[in-house]
Amino acid sequence: MRLQARLRRYGVHAEGVVVDQEQAPSDDFLTPVIEFTDRQGRPVRFRPAATGTGLGLDLGAHVPVVYLPEQSESARVFTPKHRRSRIVGLFIGGVLFLGAAVLATLTR
Repeated sequence: MRLQARLRRYGVHAEGVVVDQEQAPSDDFLTPVIEFTDRQGRPVRFRPAATGTGLGLDLGAHVPVVYLPEQSESARVFTPKHRRSRIVGLFIGGVLFLGAAVLATLTR
């Protein structure tokens, strides 16, 4: 079962806080670092899969988080914008793949 489906079905919800902003040398934007406390009381830090401007992850922001109880490192930000950004990325990737397939077929 895919991680997203498992998170939807078995995920535990928590509140996270953006505790840091990191910038990779190759990126033009900051990647937030989110911290939350899991069911066992352990602090967990992670970087969201979806990054960029307009996702509402400023330093100090409180954000909903979902994670698998046995894998707190599987945490994801649980906002509509973050869930939608993943779907848009998959859609664009699919369109590009189909376009390349059609182009390869036409050039034979």
